[in-house]
Amino acid sequence: MKHIRLAAVIGAAAITAAGLGAGAAITGCGSTASAPAAASAPAATSAPASAPVSDGSAYSYYQTMMGRLYGGGTMMGGSSYSWMMGAAGYRWMMGGPGNAPAWMSGSALPGFMMGTARDPGQVMGALFANAPGPRVTPADATRVGSQVPAGATVSQARHQITFTGTSVRLTVLASPAGGPDETFRVAGMVNPGIIVPAGARVTIQVINADPGTAHGLVITASDATSSWMPMLTARPAFPGSALWFLGNPTSAGMHAGTLTFTASTPGTYHYLCAVPGHAQKGMTGTFTVTSS
Repeated sequence: MKHIRLAAVIGAAAITAAGLGAGAAITGCGSTASAPAAASAPAATSAPASAPVSDGSAYSYYQTMMGRLYGGGTMMGGSSYSWMMGAAGYRWMMGGPGNAPAWMSGSALPGFMMGTARDPGQVMGALFANAPGPRVTPADATRVGSQVPAGATVSQARHQITFTGTSVRLTVLASPAGGPDETFRVAGMVNPGIIVPAGARVTIQVINADPGTAHGLVITASDATSSWMPMLTARPAFPGSALWFLGNPTSAGMHAGTLTFTASTPGTYHYLCAVPGHAQKGMTGTFTVTSS
C-alpha cells in the first residue's frame, strides 16, 4: 500500500493519464500492465470550472483513485489529504498553475512513503492504466514515432529537428521498444534537439509506449535533468507545457496526451520525463526557442 500511496502523492501529478486535461490527442498513450482493481466509482463529479480538464470523467477518475488510497486520512504529522483531493491539487498534478504542497518541498519524500523496492513509475503506470483518455495502437505509435513532422527539417548529423513555421506539431514516443530504455523517440531519433521559432504555437502529442512504466513530458527552464524528482523542481516553462505522466498501455491501446503551448520566450530549455528517476537515466533532450 505504501508503494501505491507513493504513486498518488508524487505521481498522480497531472493525472493526465491519457490526456486527462491536456486536450484530446490525435492518438493516445497508455500501457500494457494491468492496473490495481479500483473501488467502485463514486457518483460522477464535475470538475471545478477552474480545473483544466476536458471532461468530468477525468476528474471523477482522479477522485475515485485518490479517495480509495487516502480516504479521510492524514499524513506527515497530521496534514490533511484534502489538498490532494480537491481542485487545487488536481490542477497542480495536471501540470497547471500553482505550487507543490508545502510538505513536498524537501529534497525527497520521507522514506516510509518512498519505499526502496519498486520504481515509482511502475506503480504510477499500473495505478492509472485504466484512466480515461485517447489511445493508439502499437502499430500506429510506431508509425507516427518514425515520421518526420510536417514543416520540419531533420539533421541526423546534428541530431536535431528544426521548425521554421509558426505552427509546430510533433509526436513523441516515451520509451518505445527497439531502442534504449528510458528515452524519447522523435522522428526516429533518440532524444533529439528540438528547435522552434519564438511565438510558435506548439502541439506535442505524447504516447507512452512503455509496457510497464508511467512516463510524461514537461518543457522546463530549470536544470532539473539531474533531479530525482523533477515534479518538484521542473516547473513548466510555458503555460500548458507539462503532461506529468501517462499510465501503462492496456488492451485498449497506448495512452496518449497532448501539450499545447506558445513558445513565447527565446532560450534553451529542456524536455524531460518528470517521473522520479527517469530524467536522471537519460530521458531528456533540449528544446530551443530561437529569436529569428
